[in-house]
Amino acid sequence: QIQLVESGGGLVQPGGSLRLSCAASGFTLSNYAVYWFRQAPGKEREGISCMSSNDGSTYFEDSVKGRFTISRSNAKNAVYLQMNSLKPEDTAVYYCATDLMTATMTECMIAIKHNYGKSYWGKGTLVTVSS
Repeated sequence: QIQLVESGGGLVQPGGSLRLSCAASGFTLSNYAVYWFRQAPGKEREGISCMSSNDGSTYFEDSVKGRFTISRSNAKNAVYLQMNSLKPEDTAVYYCATDLMTATMTECMIAIKHNYGKSYWGKGTLVTVSS
């Protein structure tokens, strides 16, 4: 079964940190580009970051750049979104996704900026940033 499962969400104070996990099964995650999206309450889905399948380089939208980072564990077949300096506007359901395709960093960037849909999604994990 091809599956993505996010975890690590929860309630955090402004300025705090969380690390989200995206665990894959049924395929080798490191072979493909991986994307992170989020959807805030009452808002449309927003692409925020991706990791290239070629060299592991990453791209971040301006809204999270400098605060979020991505890492990968090949042994655990998982990727992680480290979220620092969280703001109330970061409150959203966060999703990881892939289309089981390779992508360069440039292709990652284009997909995120255009909010392209992907073939495989996790169910999401809720992050709430509030005092």
